[in-house]
Amino acid sequence: MSHFTNRRQFLKRTTLAATGLWATGAGSLFGPECQAQAEPAGSGAKKVFRAGAHAIDITPKQFPVISNGSFLERKTNKVNDPLHARCFVLDDGSTRVAIAVVDNCLMPRDLLDKAKALAQESTGIPTDRILISATHTHAGGSVMGALGSRADENYVRYLPGRIAEGISLAAKNLAPARVGWATVDDFEHTNCRRWILRSDRVGTDPFGGKTVHAMMHPGYQNPSYVGPAGPIDPGLTILSLQTPEGRPIALFANYSMHYFGASAISADYYGEFCRKVVELIGAKDLDPPFMAAMSQGTSGDLHWMDYSQPRKSISRDAYAEALARNALEACKKIEYHDWVPLAMCEKKLTLRRRVPDKERLAWAKELAATIDGPIPKNRTQVYALEQICLHENPVRELKLQAIRIGDLGITAIPNEVYGITGLKIKAQSPLQPTCNLELANGAEGYIPPPEQHALGGYTAWPARSAGLEVQAEPRIVQAVLSLLEEVSGKPRRKLVTPQGPYAKAVLESKPAAYWRLGEIVGPKAADSSGHENDGVYEDGVALYLEGPESPAFCGEGHIHRAAHFAGGRMKSNVPSLPGAYSVEMWFYNGFPNDARPVTGYMFSRGADGAEGGPGDHLGIGGTHTPAATGKLIFFNGDELKELAVGTTEIRPKTWHHVVLVRDGKKVTVYLDGNTKPEIAAEAGVSLPAGVDQLFIGGRSDNIANFEGKIDEVAVYSRALAPEEIARHYATADRK
Repeated sequence: MSHFTNRRQFLKRTTLAATGLWATGAGSLFGPECQAQAEPAGSGAKKVFRAGAHAIDITPKQFPVISNGSFLERKTNKVNDPLHARCFVLDDGSTRVAIAVVDNCLMPRDLLDKAKALAQESTGIPTDRILISATHTHAGGSVMGALGSRADENYVRYLPGRIAEGISLAAKNLAPARVGWATVDDFEHTNCRRWILRSDRVGTDPFGGKTVHAMMHPGYQNPSYVGPAGPIDPGLTILSLQTPEGRPIALFANYSMHYFGASAISADYYGEFCRKVVELIGAKDLDPPFMAAMSQGTSGDLHWMDYSQPRKSISRDAYAEALARNALEACKKIEYHDWVPLAMCEKKLTLRRRVPDKERLAWAKELAATIDGPIPKNRTQVYALEQICLHENPVRELKLQAIRIGDLGITAIPNEVYGITGLKIKAQSPLQPTCNLELANGAEGYIPPPEQHALGGYTAWPARSAGLEVQAEPRIVQAVLSLLEEVSGKPRRKLVTPQGPYAKAVLESKPAAYWRLGEIVGPKAADSSGHENDGVYEDGVALYLEGPESPAFCGEGHIHRAAHFAGGRMKSNVPSLPGAYSVEMWFYNGFPNDARPVTGYMFSRGADGAEGGPGDHLGIGGTHTPAATGKLIFFNGDELKELAVGTTEIRPKTWHHVVLVRDGKKVTVYLDGNTKPEIAAEAGVSLPAGVDQLFIGGRSDNIANFEGKIDEVAVYSRALAPEEIARHYATADRK
């Protein structure tokens, strides 16, 4: 072991080594997994990887300063904690790249292009090799107009030069370095903040329309909301840099959480995280200074609050420390490399905005003329002015980037990106792991996936904050994946839903169609039976939510996914389905059983839109028939009006397995693997001849569509036996 000048230095180095950030030469305190990978024998001259880092203070100097991030404009004279641009420069001997993580809410592309041009002048790093992203603190200085807030022109003039100077100083600190990375899932500290409203509680948008089927910040355990509208991206990714001797240089972290909340001026939890990392590893007095940075992941619909649980009291300081500890725990897995290849690519993508029609534009101009002063005073005025802005600027050019650091991928997107979008990119990226930086190289608003546009709400209302075309998200995803292919030299990975024991049991029973409903991309609902009876999701269905919890569905280590039906259906044709058939599924009702005449239909066989719904319909009863409230029902349409009712109460927000067997006039329904029928009745056949249409999550005539999650739907061209049904259920192993 090397000699140390004093005991304090030894103890500090030991503390750093315990995190994996400081390895003691070739004999790392954490053994072989922390040692550097040398170049292979015979590779010629040893390649040298270099890194430099610098955190430059960017706190505003002129007050009062505008701070954006709210609907209406705010000003402040107070600095609660300093703002920084935390800059990294990396060099593999042939490629040099720079990354700057800036404590700001939103930064426009023209400002960042100016900062890059200045940085290129001082460092020689080409502008297309410089990535600048915002942390998205809502308590920084404003450099971009957004909603009811203007840019602070003094700060606009100040910021670009400071960012460029930070990059220049990081470049001056370039020195030989080792590099490593790790990722860990942290489900505890981020949650979906956008929740789906009940159909009887739909909200009003700023234009007077009843379009709000999903909204952010529903409140804790609010009964007006059914559940989250999307999945979370729990990945906490770490890039660690250290000297060849193992002394820590810098740590770059990426996590998908919107912001914690702080009074301006403040770096919010991002700055606190950095301070906690330095404190926890005992690196406060290192010279040159150790630097940590927390970058913003894909958090457009994510926040730290868990609205499914009662409110919990937690401070920003405690939150940052918990996340810092998780990051340092992940560092223990890092395998450092003496050299890795660098690559970076950039692409420009032109997208249209959703501009107002003539009627809305006339409304906006009329209202704008009544605004007293330079800024709007309420939400309606804000959105009126935003319509005029969209009309005058109907096209936007986005700058997208991808970086390769060894096997680590980093993407840069100038938008507020939903968690599901981040998961799509990570799942398909040829580089593992991959992390995504949002609000990078500009700020072009939220990009909801197309199916989320149909649910409305703040993050979809047309404005500079969310104004791009409905197909913006899939186009951006495809562009970013192409960039990752280019920097890696590898094709993207295919999206695959693994088969666990339950799925295999269903397939062994030879279904005519099997929709697993775990898609991350719509609108196709893939048929896994091999018969190509694919379905289509209608508007009003959210994708990739958590399904019933069991490794039996997708295998160990995989989260099982389901579709959330919020007014829309999944529809498909299954040709030549006989009079004897079965349908099997898992369902999770999110609607109160006593709120409407029929709580909701999960399955329907009939002609689309046919009045009175002739056909077969399986659902949960409501207030129309008191004896059926909260119980399974089978109904064969308004003409025959034959209703069969189960005996078990289906409690809302619980998963259940159900199988409907129709054999001529005989109707049998089985619940949760019980061989004793829940419903055993006779019902006339009202289905017109030649109708092949099936609907999941709603009735054929759109009456009382289901509100909740449905999963693993299989249709069989025969009557399943009770023992076979019980065997499928037992395979799920949900005890």
